[in-house]
Amino acid sequence: MHNYRERLSPPVTVFVASALLLPATLLVFLPINVTVGIVMAVVFYVGAVVALVFGSPVLAIDDEGLSAGRARLHAHEIGEVTAFRGAAAAAERGPLLDARAWTLFRGWVKPVVKIELTDPTDPAPYWLVSTRRPDEVVDLLTSIRRRTPGR
Repeated sequence: MHNYRERLSPPVTVFVASALLLPATLLVFLPINVTVGIVMAVVFYVGAVVALVFGSPVLAIDDEGLSAGRARLHAHEIGEVTAFRGAAAAAERGPLLDARAWTLFRGWVKPVVKIELTDPTDPAPYWLVSTRRPDEVVDLLTSIRRRTPGR
């Protein structure tokens, strides 16, 4: 099986929008000192970019199951898997969302995959995760399900 890995990093527009930190920081620090203002503006912007890049969770699938950020779902815990796009994805993230569900959303990744859980002791009925390639995730997780003993 091929391993799947996807970082849910933000698009360029988020980095452009976060550049608004530069003038905001300058407004605060320029009255104190011009040099301090410029240095702090650069430090805040670079810090925001680093946080956005390195704070982006990774979705990974291997023979053992699914990792979403720091959480792990083992192959024997994977139930039915469904992809949602557009208005259906928005509904799954909003009014149809079960408060007990385990979620990993990013606002800049609209499609989601719903993974029903087979573990009756797990308080979460399903996982709902953002992905840019929902059909590929569904196919891989369904394949893992079929190969898992006891199914």
